[in-house]
Amino acid sequence: MAASPSVRTPSVALLTLIAMASPLALNLFVPAMPDVARELHTDVSVIQLSFTAYLFTLAFGQLLSGPLADHYGRRPILLIGLALHTAGSLLAAFAGDVSHLIAGRVLQALGGSAAMVLARTIILDIYGREGAAGRMGYIVMAIAIAQSIAPTLGGYLNLWVGWSAIFYVSLATGAAAWLIALLQMPETCREKSDSLRLKPVIQRYAGVFQSAGYIGYALSTTFIAAAFYMFVGTAPYIVDSLGGNSALFGTWFLAVSFAFMAGSFLSTRLAKRASVDQMVLAGNALSLLGALLLVGFALAATLSYASLFLPMALVTLGRGLSQPNAQSAAISCSPTSAATASGLMGFIQLLTGATIAQLMPLLLGQGVLPIMVCIALAPVSALAAHYYAMKKNRSLALSS
Repeated sequence: MAASPSVRTPSVALLTLIAMASPLALNLFVPAMPDVARELHTDVSVIQLSFTAYLFTLAFGQLLSGPLADHYGRRPILLIGLALHTAGSLLAAFAGDVSHLIAGRVLQALGGSAAMVLARTIILDIYGREGAAGRMGYIVMAIAIAQSIAPTLGGYLNLWVGWSAIFYVSLATGAAAWLIALLQMPETCREKSDSLRLKPVIQRYAGVFQSAGYIGYALSTTFIAAAFYMFVGTAPYIVDSLGGNSALFGTWFLAVSFAFMAGSFLSTRLAKRASVDQMVLAGNALSLLGALLLVGFALAATLSYASLFLPMALVTLGRGLSQPNAQSAAISCSPTSAATASGLMGFIQLLTGATIAQLMPLLLGQGVLPIMVCIALAPVSALAAHYYAMKKNRSLALSS
């Protein structure tokens, strides 16, 4: 159900800035990881832990942010989250060793989790299921813009100034988002939950899980996101092994990110012409095509920057089409616990991504082909999960 007309609508610009903060911080650092490992005299797996810890914290943070926002309201949880994200950026900027770097990344992610949950939830509060599907595309497009800018900006900052400068960008973004939200963000939650006790929280999560179609839609977007995490967790090291540097990685990564942006934009344009399920199906099929091309190039042993990044761009083009629709469909399966549903979906997606990201360097020792095969399995699994969601919804419709 959409919020009442008396609720002041937050600007799209504010919601996109909020949505961009955490993915920007996550991806700015990615191109610098091989150089940071060398500078801090540590192993690749330890530096990879800073990426994995970010994703793990983002996952568990979203699990907490949902019930907190349903109980206390969207505005206070959002402001606290943005403040924590800004503080974590400051700590990471001045980190002198790996432990302080990881601590800063964890704090960044803890705060960023609230921003990710609430950017989606506030849209659903205001516009409801049908209205949210198209507008969710703008949020996903904001993430795509952040992912487009971040690796390139981070790569060149690392090359020209040093990796510490990367965190000043996150510091400025988080501080700006916090200040604007403080001045402009209204409360959009109409019905707050009456308890934060563990049993009611567990009951709300159980209720979300039992909502027809929820787990199918949530897993569909999770599997497609997993393909991206597999790629971003290994590509910097593959580029490094080819003799490239962080700036070269960032430049080629633009193809991947702009494809995601294009898919997200198309999602907003096609929202009135195609159903949610049609968009999810088309996007997942397109992602599968790109992943199969990656496998084909790996089998042919023709590894190059073009054969690595351009097929992945097709994968993310499909992700841009499918993700906003799958996300809005999942959240709207449980309209009375929208923030909880959003947080749970983010938890599932990021926990999966974190686990995969930490395992990917182990596969690097086996060559590129196993990684590409794993990437191809992701859209296959997404198609299966979406089929399950549609089947559950059809069964519900027939029984009602």
